[in-house]
Amino acid sequence: MDKIDQLLHIMSRLRRECPWDARQTHESLKRYLLEETYEVMEAIDSKSWEALKCELGDILLQVVFHSALAEEENKFSFNDVVEAISRKMIKRHPHVFNKEKGLTAEKVQQNWEKQKHKEESRRSLLQGISPAMPALLRAQRLQEKAAAVGFDWSSAAQVKEKLREEWLEFLEAERQAQTSPEREELGDMLFTLVNYIRKKEWVAEELLQQANNKFITRFNYIEKKLNHDVEKLHEASLEELDRLWDQAKKEIE
Repeated sequence: MDKIDQLLHIMSRLRRECPWDARQTHESLKRYLLEETYEVMEAIDSKSWEALKCELGDILLQVVFHSALAEEENKFSFNDVVEAISRKMIKRHPHVFNKEKGLTAEKVQQNWEKQKHKEESRRSLLQGISPAMPALLRAQRLQEKAAAVGFDWSSAAQVKEKLREEWLEFLEAERQAQTSPEREELGDMLFTLVNYIRKKEWVAEELLQQANNKFITRFNYIEKKLNHDVEKLHEASLEELDRLWDQAKKEIE
């Protein structure tokens, strides 16, 4: 028995003999797939290869689990999943399997999007971007899709100018005390900021995650200096907290 067959056999037994596994559905498993995805990302960011190996196994388990549920309903099997992705990779890489020569990475991406649009019979190029995505990631994917057909700024400098324009529009809405336009202008500014990040060839979701982690590290420093005493944290003045924050910025890279 090879390793994949072993995993499929384990899943089959779990569905028959484990009460928890037996009652799971596609819907109940959604949260675990999302959690495991974020844990894979965390392992990659921390360059923890042992953790990455384990987390990728957890993702694979989710694929096997959903496939087992579908097979029980006579919809598809794990082998069908493997066959489908294999066919897709071959079809979308003609420069590899059909020896279409001289393609740049950008042209390969354009061909991929064209083939995907054709296969899925979508009315809109943007239709395949899931609304369930985190907002920052979704914004960047929308912009990438539009850029693939030439609807894009020519440089990051142009986007920076647009960002300045959105900021001025927000200040004007704020001056006029118009709550709805304020919210809209802030949203436009955030969307434009993501566009600037994309033009710099960075990933907005990753940058914000790095900022989150930096905040956590510095705030943990403050808690440590106050001996992890919640009462001291609540009683500390803003001036003291600011002083400790500045100290954290100097001492922690």
